[in-house]
Amino acid sequence: MDAELYSTVQAWLTRAKSDLSLATHSIEEIGDWLDSAVYHCQQAAEKALKAFLVSQNESVPKTHDIRRLIESARVYRDEFGGFLADADLLTPLATEFRYPMDDEAPMPTLNQANEALAAARRIYDFVLSVLPTETHPV
Repeated sequence: MDAELYSTVQAWLTRAKSDLSLATHSIEEIGDWLDSAVYHCQQAAEKALKAFLVSQNESVPKTHDIRRLIESARVYRDEFGGFLADADLLTPLATEFRYPMDDEAPMPTLNQANEALAAARRIYDFVLSVLPTETHPV
C-alpha cells in the first residue's frame, strides 16, 4: 500500500473509531442521546467499510447504504456477506432518528442502541482484522 493510500485508509478508520467511541460513551456511560448514538453507530460502520474499499483502490461511493458498501467489499472478501443483517439494521439509522418528521418515530430505546452498537463494532472489528495493522488508528 503506497503512502497516500495508507494515509487515506487511516483517515477513514480514525473517523470510524471516533464515531464508535462517541456512540459507546453515549450509550454505556451516559445512557442518553440515543438518537445521536445510533446515528454514530451507522457512521462508524459506513466509514470502516469505506476504509476497506479505499484499501482496495476503489473509489468511495457517496452513500449511507451499508448493504451497498458490504456488497462492494464482498467482491474482495466474501466474508463481508456475513454482515448483511447488520447492514439492514444500521442503514436506516443514518436518517431514521436524525431529523424530525411529521410522523416522527419514537426515539430509539436503549436496547435498539445496544444492538446498533454491537453491529457497528462487528463491522469495524472485522475491517480492522483484514487490513494491515499499520493502517489502524492509534
